[in-house]
Amino acid sequence: MRKLYVILSSVLLILSGCNMRVLDPKSQTAKGQSFLIQFSFALMMIVFTTVIVLFIWFVWKYRQTEENKHRIPEDEKGNRFFEITWTVLPIILLAVLAVPTIKITYEISASSSATPPNAVHIDVTAQQFSWTFEYQNGVVQTSELVIPKDRPVVFHLNSDDVIHSFWVPKLGGKMDVIPGKERRLIVTPDEIGTYQGKCAEFCGKEHSLMRFETIVKTQEDYKQWIQKMKRKTE
Repeated sequence: MRKLYVILSSVLLILSGCNMRVLDPKSQTAKGQSFLIQFSFALMMIVFTTVIVLFIWFVWKYRQTEENKHRIPEDEKGNRFFEITWTVLPIILLAVLAVPTIKITYEISASSSATPPNAVHIDVTAQQFSWTFEYQNGVVQTSELVIPKDRPVVFHLNSDDVIHSFWVPKLGGKMDVIPGKERRLIVTPDEIGTYQGKCAEFCGKEHSLMRFETIVKTQEDYKQWIQKMKRKTE
């Protein structure tokens, strides 16, 4: 009993240090992904609970007793009802999970026809071990990303060397950044604030340092900031 108490206490202590940023979404994209995580978890809990309940019930029902300990049950050759049930139910569960997964994945994978007309476009270049952000008016920032609230932002993701992964947990993503191939990601922040961004793909010995700050401003503050940064470059 003492060992169990120590194990549970250790697990709770470790979990108390977890910061589940993906479950605290600050954009429509992140909310969609957070919904998928929670929806998938709920489906898994249904399967897990069903299996555990059946397991306990079978163990109790077919336990050895004084009446049956010398009796060998007859061999069952199959049961069509159960075979159909455990084949069809997983298919239904996978279909239920697939519909929102495909829909949300399609929405964040910015095809040219799906790009909103009022979107802000930012070229993102990943290189060992930093990020560069180039705005439409020529402003270039490193390790700090500034974007407007309530306006779609289309990230054009490119890599100068190896495979990286662009990820701002509270705003959504993550998407692999592949050398020689531009990938695009749409994010629409709906709350101002400062959020941590990072490379989520191991890319070398200083991978853990490949982080950046994402600052979400009101549209008016963003407009003033981008004009101010433009004047500095002239």
